[in-house]
Amino acid sequence: MTTTVLHNARLIDGNGGDPIDDAVLVIDGDKIAYAGPASGAPAADDSATKVDLGGNTICPGFFDVHVHLSLPGTKGSPVMAAMVPPSYRYFQLIARLKTTLEAGVTTVRDLMGVDVGVRDAVAHGLIEGPRVLVADKMLSQTGGHADFHIPSGLSGTELIGGVLVDTVDEARVEARKLCREGVDVIKVASSGGVSSPNDQPDYLGAREELVAALVEEGHNYGDRPVAAHAIGLPGIESAVNGGARSIEHGYALTDELRKKMVENGQFLVPTLLETLKPDTATPQAVAKSEKWHKIAQDSVRASVEAGIKICTGTDAGLVPDHGENLGEVGLLVKFGGMTPLQAITAATKNSAELCGLLDTLGTLEDGKIADVVVVKGDPSQDADLVGDNANILLVVKEGKVKSNRGSFAV
Repeated sequence: MTTTVLHNARLIDGNGGDPIDDAVLVIDGDKIAYAGPASGAPAADDSATKVDLGGNTICPGFFDVHVHLSLPGTKGSPVMAAMVPPSYRYFQLIARLKTTLEAGVTTVRDLMGVDVGVRDAVAHGLIEGPRVLVADKMLSQTGGHADFHIPSGLSGTELIGGVLVDTVDEARVEARKLCREGVDVIKVASSGGVSSPNDQPDYLGAREELVAALVEEGHNYGDRPVAAHAIGLPGIESAVNGGARSIEHGYALTDELRKKMVENGQFLVPTLLETLKPDTATPQAVAKSEKWHKIAQDSVRASVEAGIKICTGTDAGLVPDHGENLGEVGLLVKFGGMTPLQAITAATKNSAELCGLLDTLGTLEDGKIADVVVVKGDPSQDADLVGDNANILLVVKEGKVKSNRGSFAV
């Protein structure tokens, strides 16, 4: 078993405590064997690889719990997906996965657009990328956020990964199909959206009873959680009261609903990075962006102050580019009023908990999987550092080096 000792470093373990300035992290194979002060580190064997990190900062591998790997961001148009064979689109994923991993994101949750084959191809080492959890499809009612029928009579619903369900029974059937497929999470739209052509974000999407049915099916078939796209107030009410594990976006949250989310242990994924640029996926989206992105930026601070568990998700591929993911960390400080350490915890421990992976990931502790990111400087003082890929000096996933901008001797 290969042993690597990272030393002369600051350590942020993801638990939210103060950084350890003179720290050591020991990796044995694919697991962390020690993470803590240099004074308490075990004696290194002569065969161990010792890596001087030059006073930079060791962090846990970061999460982005709301991405769309099937979408191109600013690198193309979603319409182009209709112009190429499905096999071509899979090859497009290679660069997106690689650039996301090299940005320091070692785990992503794809909430519509790629299936379990992509997840498994990464897990089996066929392609490089972050660990991938998938929803595959997004469910909504006819005319809702997953309905991409356009006036010409053409439909992009199936192309983007949408499934239309208009009754509770239809929703149960589709959820069971997804569970049979082996998805990690069930995605539902309980409100309208910005990118969708036929609705508004404050339209009610999946009703409370439909969300609750999906929650029940997910629980009964493998304890799969439900992630609810919910922007406007009626949709957020439906998602919170229906028992969704995570509220995606949550722009129009009220104090009453924030209190319920805390009581229920529900998570918020505020997707701030997507609010920095207009959504140009459809002509309708541009106008909707201006209104709703401002609401998002204005509301997140109250959610942080209410004590909701915040996670980092970006909608990468829809508006932000893949590889820009960790810009979300600094935005939680800017708009949410978090401290840099709180924002890093949101991107590591909180997000791992949401994904059901906290037992093995999210913090740097003995026995956990060695997903490790070395950041230039001190992100506990400046959270924006992690959002600049030039500062992501070393990325280790499962004990293996995936990116080494710092040219360390590993």
